[in-house]
Amino acid sequence: MMMFYEYMFIFFILSGLWSFVSKRKHLLSTLLSLEFIVLSLFFYIFFILIFYFELYFLMYFLTFGVCEGALGLGILVSMIRSHGNDYFSSFNMLQC
Repeated sequence: MMMFYEYMFIFFILSGLWSFVSKRKHLLSTLLSLEFIVLSLFFYIFFILIFYFELYFLMYFLTFGVCEGALGLGILVSMIRSHGNDYFSSFNMLQC
């Protein structure tokens, strides 16, 4: 039964990576795929650490995940305010 969960988590992580690599038109879809990867890693670490009763590491991981999400949303709002959309093609680093 444990092997099923490991294969399920590997499938979740790989599908998140595939979504991250294949969706390159909008910044929002890229950020959502990154959050899916972070969430699947969180559940994987939770199921590994629940057997050892050392769940303090999950609080650090969750804190960094929330900071990553807030930073991504801040970049998204800044990009929409300055360029009007979230297309990668309209965002040029030299125009800032």
